[in-house]
Amino acid sequence: MSLTGDLSPDEFRAAAHSAVDWIADYLEHSERYPVRSAVAPGAIRAQLPASPPQQGEPLAAMLHDVEHTLLPGITHWNHPAFFAYFANSASYPGILGELLTAGLNANGMLWITSPAVTELEAVTLDWLRQLMALGDGWFGQITDTASMSTFYALAAARERAGFDVRTKGMAARPELPRLRVYCSEHAHSSIDKAVIALGLGLENLVKIPADDQFRMRAALLEDAIAADVAAGYHPLAVVPCVGTTSTTSIDPVTVVVRIARRYGCWVHVDAAYGGVAAIVPELQYILDGVDAADSFVVNPHKWLFTPMDCSVLYTRDAAALKRAFALLPEYLVTQTQGDAVNLMDYGIQLGRRFRALKLWMVLRAFGQDGLAERIRFHCELAREFAGMVHFEGGWELTAPVTLSLVCFRLAPSGATEQQLATLNAAIMERVNARGHVYLSHTKLGDRYTLRLAIGNIRTDRQHVELAWRELREAAAAITQGE
Repeated sequence: MSLTGDLSPDEFRAAAHSAVDWIADYLEHSERYPVRSAVAPGAIRAQLPASPPQQGEPLAAMLHDVEHTLLPGITHWNHPAFFAYFANSASYPGILGELLTAGLNANGMLWITSPAVTELEAVTLDWLRQLMALGDGWFGQITDTASMSTFYALAAARERAGFDVRTKGMAARPELPRLRVYCSEHAHSSIDKAVIALGLGLENLVKIPADDQFRMRAALLEDAIAADVAAGYHPLAVVPCVGTTSTTSIDPVTVVVRIARRYGCWVHVDAAYGGVAAIVPELQYILDGVDAADSFVVNPHKWLFTPMDCSVLYTRDAAALKRAFALLPEYLVTQTQGDAVNLMDYGIQLGRRFRALKLWMVLRAFGQDGLAERIRFHCELAREFAGMVHFEGGWELTAPVTLSLVCFRLAPSGATEQQLATLNAAIMERVNARGHVYLSHTKLGDRYTLRLAIGNIRTDRQHVELAWRELREAAAAITQGE
């Protein structure tokens, strides 16, 4: 090893080959690991030195520690029996793209700082738009997560509203009305966080009740907006969902847009999970009405097999987004000619990773047919699992199966909701503790509900059958007092 500069290329090559071999073996045999980490809080930290090393250590030693010290503290999202939350599995082309991104280490803050970063992002996101069968006129950018994408969309909505919050702020302004945002009672908490961060206040996030299919009730949305206008408030934005977090229900976007337009509201569609299902031709209906919205978000790192993190924000009003965030200090002034886009102008971040590379490689590696085939198969598996639940005595489905998520529970007759919550929580914990599969839960009203979300690229029928077997065994053991 040289006394100055980086490690030697030969040492890197040897370690990198070992790491790639390890990753390939890990993904091929991920089922040998318990899905959910079983370590106690502090267990991993206790095995790590409290102080940094005085002398440099070999890369091989670090790879050894990753496998033997850190791996027990990993919950394996790449495991084919990971059914909790929403899956975010990494495919081989996506992993390769991530490796190349790290090697290039490009910063795409300005067009000139790496033209390929900006231009490949534009091309890749236009490909994705076409795959989802959306119309022309969308400006896209990659962010880290849907939380940031939604934050940006609502910031653009606030800018377009014309109150000059960017310059004057929101404090001590008696002429500024209360700005209101509307979403379903089942919308993701990222919307709550966005209104907090933007200074709108949680009191001004209006949760619209859902129908028995867990979809926003459009008539109640219009009533809420009309009441706010009468009270002197300013309706700012509406956020319908295409695939709610708890149930993957699809709000009536077309009707919501029509109502929002009457009151001058920005419409931001949260399609973080469900949007990519439109790549499947027979599922394109799920994005009905989205082309008339102002913005929407979809997360390729959820159901498009792209490594974390990769969220995509599309907007039809890029100018409003740019007005919300663009700044140009002298040290960033360039002589760039023409219509080059500087991605730093469309968000908070200055530095920007080359995230488009991994998504571009995923889209190229699988193509529309390959992606549609995998998404379609996941939806088929969900329907099969729902059938198992439906025809098994004592179990019930608690929400419609729209895509690849199944909401269900054990519901013996005569039990109270509290008893059912205790019972199903115990079943879930017993299953998760065994380490063969991993589930999560939600609450639908006062009903404690188990969730089985299928989205991992390596999930097959045998893994769904394993989950059902584990659930029935856990239920039998608990109800029999074992």
